[in-house]
Amino acid sequence: MQDCKMWIGGAWVDAESERTFTVRNPATGDEIARLPQGGPADADRAVRAARAAFVGWSKTPQAERSRILNQIAALIRAEVDELARIETIEHGMPFESAKKVLTFASHAMEFAAAAARTLRGEVIRAFPNTVTYLEREPVGVCALITPWNVPLFMICAKLSTALAAGNTCVVKPPSISSLIAVRFAELLARSDLPPGVANIVTGPGGSLGDALCSHPMVDLVGMTGSSETGKAIIASSSRTIKRLVLELGGKNPAIVLPDADLDRAAEVLGHHQFFNSGMTCGSPGRYYVHESVHDAFVDRLVARARKVVVGDPSDPATTMGPVVSAEHRASIENHIRSGVDEGARLVLGGERPTAPPLDRGYYVLPTVFTGVTQTMQIAREEIFGPVACVIRFGDGDDVIALANDNVYGLCGSVWTANLAKGLRMGAELRVGSFWVNQHNHLAPEVPWGGIRESGLGKEASIEGLKEFTQMKLVSYELIG
Repeated sequence: MQDCKMWIGGAWVDAESERTFTVRNPATGDEIARLPQGGPADADRAVRAARAAFVGWSKTPQAERSRILNQIAALIRAEVDELARIETIEHGMPFESAKKVLTFASHAMEFAAAAARTLRGEVIRAFPNTVTYLEREPVGVCALITPWNVPLFMICAKLSTALAAGNTCVVKPPSISSLIAVRFAELLARSDLPPGVANIVTGPGGSLGDALCSHPMVDLVGMTGSSETGKAIIASSSRTIKRLVLELGGKNPAIVLPDADLDRAAEVLGHHQFFNSGMTCGSPGRYYVHESVHDAFVDRLVARARKVVVGDPSDPATTMGPVVSAEHRASIENHIRSGVDEGARLVLGGERPTAPPLDRGYYVLPTVFTGVTQTMQIAREEIFGPVACVIRFGDGDDVIALANDNVYGLCGSVWTANLAKGLRMGAELRVGSFWVNQHNHLAPEVPWGGIRESGLGKEASIEGLKEFTQMKLVSYELIG
């Protein structure tokens, strides 16, 4: 078992309490690492290190900040096999998928480095003989609380944007996927990043995370996770009034119309449903399929699900590994049971594999429900697993009203050969992002973020970069 330390102020340190916690391999249940169990004292130490480093980093020329971010991106690519191996044994993502996600993380960092060099202010012509303008400046110290579903990618996406804009950061990775964050800190230590600019602390959200969100020296909290955690962060951060960038849950509608290309719809939606064992906030949460094509679409979706190879994520043949923990598997299985109990028809999956060696890990087989109704628990709550929920609708149903009947508002898609109709329907969806004949199609240049209980603000793109800046009004009179 590997023993790890936290990275604070450019030094490797233990938790002040000297307490630790263990991380397990979700494919086997075996313990693989022991990490410091940080608490409020460690949060304070990291925040003070970031505050001390902010003075110098915020004044560092943008070209130099961008150079260092590009250097870190290059280090990620140079170590991508090792990083992917860690994601595989700690998180359960198949090795080749992990490599692709980590390469995408390096691209996100390079984009932030380049985009930051284009940020500019605005001149305001409000008074005679006076120069008035708005300039962008860094917010300050950012607490970045990251999720376990794509752990290092989310660290890189948030950290690069914050650092590129001149902020300093304290990163708190999820307890069950902290080993990859510590390995990433080793890359930061090899880079030219000054001490204290980025700090990585490990420990539970209930104590360490709350201490960061309520700390008076933290100016912004960026977080990806559940809506329930987001609400707790809003409450905790309100004690000291902070900027918030929150990417929360989703129950994303995919509307399949009679003229849709069913083969393409089933292939694309099936990919996003089962990629990363369904643990993706943008995955399809509800399939609204017109009754005239319902059975044909379900046949294709089930066929796509049967192509998924569930197995050891280290095996190159595997396309879907375990879910992240025994607790999360229990949550998914509770949702599956509720679907059956409420009368939905289980047409595929719904169980765990029982043959060795998969009986040791936290596996859930690809699952497809039909006969789902709007009021069922599986139609309303985010499952965050490989579970497709298909809802039939007819000509008399207002499918947009059904799609909007949910507390979330992250993303959605419409599938039709009539582009104009797809765009009109998408315009009525209450979501942060929607696609026609595509789903969850993202790039570093594309902003990401939802509305309602799916979050606050945007990540990625130039818009995401702006979230980590604040506008200052500067005005002076021309005398003489």
